[in-house]
Amino acid sequence: MKFVITIVQAYDCDRLLRALTGAGFGATKISSVGGFLRMANCTTMMGMEDEQLPEAIRIIESVAKRRVEVKMDTSEAEYSEWVSAGFHEVQIGGGIVFVLPLQEIYRIHPDYIERKTKTPA
Repeated sequence: MKFVITIVQAYDCDRLLRALTGAGFGATKISSVGGFLRMANCTTMMGMEDEQLPEAIRIIESVAKRRVEVKMDTSEAEYSEWVSAGFHEVQIGGGIVFVLPLQEIYRIHPDYIERKTKTPA
């Protein structure tokens, strides 16, 4: 089993969650902020069987596309008169995926606990 942590831009988060759940993956979303541009992003966590990983990666790759945005240079923002010298293009989007081994999953339901363990290789 695998524990998959994905970080994508907030812009891509809802589409990613719809695509993952539409394909039968359960995912937990955590809103976060980070990176060079200090933009909002979204962290998802999923547990899955080893053979499901390629499909999950394919879905993530199809949703989290890189794109170019024009940003104002914050060091010049106070002094700029909105001239083009204070702007630059920045590539954003994409994502990062961490894949870790997973030993057990416990799903806590109101009436019972469901335990899933890694099957021996």
